Amino acid sequence: MTGLGASPWSAHLETTVLPWWERHAVDDELGGVFTCFDNRGRLLSHDKYTWSQGRWAWVCAELAEAAARGEVAVDGPLWSDRATRTAAFLVERSATPDARTAFVTDRAGAHQPSGPDGEVSTSVFADLFAVLGIAGGSRAAREEGDERVAPWLDAASRMLLVAERSIADRTARTEPYPVPAGYRDLAGPMTLVHVADELARAGGGAPAEGVRDRALSALLDDGGMLGATTWAEFRADAGPAGTMLDRHRTPGHLLECLWMIVHAQERARRPVGADRLAALATRALEIGWDDEHGGLLRYCDEAGGPPRGTLLAPGEPGRYEQLVLDTWDTKLWWVHAEAMYATELLARISGSAELTTWHERVAEYTLATFPDRERGEWIQVRARDGRPLDRVVALPVKDPFHIIRALLLLARGTAPAPA
Repeated sequence: MTGLGASPWSAHLETTVLPWWERHAVDDELGGVFTCFDNRGRLLSHDKYTWSQGRWAWVCAELAEAAARGEVAVDGPLWSDRATRTAAFLVERSATPDARTAFVTDRAGAHQPSGPDGEVSTSVFADLFAVLGIAGGSRAAREEGDERVAPWLDAASRMLLVAERSIADRTARTEPYPVPAGYRDLAGPMTLVHVADELARAGGGAPAEGVRDRALSALLDDGGMLGATTWAEFRADAGPAGTMLDRHRTPGHLLECLWMIVHAQERARRPVGADRLAALATRALEIGWDDEHGGLLRYCDEAGGPPRGTLLAPGEPGRYEQLVLDTWDTKLWWVHAEAMYATELLARISGSAELTTWHERVAEYTLATFPDRERGEWIQVRARDGRPLDRVVALPVKDPFHIIRALLLLARGTAPAPA
């Protein structure tokens, strides 16, 4: 292979996405990546959110391995070094003595308060993405015979088990949007599935495999978060029916979850259940697609259209309920990046012509809407009609994870890009 990578997806990654990050964001001196950019690409802070640092370590390792396989034309050793430097930052700087992480640090790794009483560990998802990054960095370090691999994997395993326990006993913190009391959420088990699967891939052994398998059961077994034709973003233990929290759906989240299940089932050598997963994907696309403007809505009702239903406290929306009400019709980068890969993968393994058509529709909309043709990368947050929107939608960051990961996975699957 010469020049660009082996597919149009690789070409987009190499010419549009990666150059922006290398010009503006990589911290090769201390490890990690700067992500506190506004929607137009202006750097606002050198603070490092652990959530993004863990993701960065993992995509760096993936880029190094993809380069070795000839899927992308990038400097593999450079990206491998970035993976190990960022993993070292996570282990040595972000981690806390109780096998958790600081939600945010300064550039050098000093922990910054993020909770109302000065706490630093406020998100189980930051902890889990740190595990993901350490897993990726461990794979890269093993290629170099690095003696840090074993202690890194031990640290990641402890962190994973602490996270799993806190999710199971409902003590996990999920700032900035706490899970309401009396509810289970989809995000917990789906993130456990993916992170544990990646740690097992890196050599995490039986502890990681056990977490992965238990999380798969929480998603797929009777009473789990995924049914045969529908799913729950939040599920109440008991309480009134018809709340917005019960009725709302997040199509992009479900599509991301589905491909993670496929990867985990295949690595565990279990039946994938392609037809069930394809039916769920099709339903998410049907209710989430915006027929007026195109693209996938961030949130929708279980029957399609705007989220509706009663609030848990009438007249007083909680933080997450307010997020749903305020941002349901936004068009987000991560939703569409995940949808591109999920539809391609599920169409391929299920043979669904309908999902093939959906993949083409999603990819055409995504590549026509999100890339920033003036500056590079993507304008990640857009209004319903596709206009750039300067609004924080979760963390105040521009995150490299979903776009790079989706393009790498699409390139690996050699899915044709739309003309």
